[in-house]
Amino acid sequence: MTTTETTTEGHADDLVLAERRGAVLLITLNEPKRRNALSLGLREALHDRLAEGMEDGAVRAIVLTGAGGTFCAGGDISIMKPGAGIASRDRVERLQRITRLLVGGPKVVVAAVEGHAAGAGLGLAAACDIVVAAETAQFVSAFGRIGLMPDMGALWTLPWRMGPAPTRRMVFLGQAFSGAEAAGNGLADIACPAGAALEVALARAQEIADGPTRAFGLAKSMLARHPASLDTFLRAEADGQGLLFTSDDFAEGQKAFFEKRAPAFKGA
Repeated sequence: MTTTETTTEGHADDLVLAERRGAVLLITLNEPKRRNALSLGLREALHDRLAEGMEDGAVRAIVLTGAGGTFCAGGDISIMKPGAGIASRDRVERLQRITRLLVGGPKVVVAAVEGHAAGAGLGLAAACDIVVAAETAQFVSAFGRIGLMPDMGALWTLPWRMGPAPTRRMVFLGQAFSGAEAAGNGLADIACPAGAALEVALARAQEIADGPTRAFGLAKSMLARHPASLDTFLRAEADGQGLLFTSDDFAEGQKAFFEKRAPAFKGA
């Protein structure tokens, strides 16, 4: 990729755009009609774009955002099959490759969040090093509505960012945080007026790109070494989420979602 060049090689690549702005790589989730939900195609394209950016010596910082005024609405519920434990575990592990790149990659990643960061989109934002959020943005777990637990490493990144108490409120009580609230509790690092998140994120990423990025990369790897290693956590997460995909509650949660009604969970 060259400076100011947008990569669009083939239809799959249109799902995630990558544009070089000097030493900053801007990655954009590009399915606005679906609120940038993480379909299989989009997540594979996102992984590839991130991997390319992490390996490109000319890229010194990365910005991640979503097109159409929404960061990411989360996983694609239509591809989640109740009872498919092994297949679902594999799907979770493939999604976790993105988390591993965001947390373990050598480049600092700045998220620019407008609209919703929901479900897996919450985990996606929380895995970034710096989160710039519009004051009107909404961060919400959403997994409890369909009988699942947060994934994409969210139960590792959220307590690390804002502490266990707000994390519990998000997971157990369904509490959402606005961008302004998120900046107050550590979920976001910077709050800005609606519509300005990308501009602010690009400016911060340029500051990072102008800095000692090798030192930043090493500091990032040290910051990721808090008590439970990411690898240990992600293996346990995949085991647990794979089990929950076989549960009656997930089947009911998915059915209720499509029928636009409240789910009747039974704890099974």
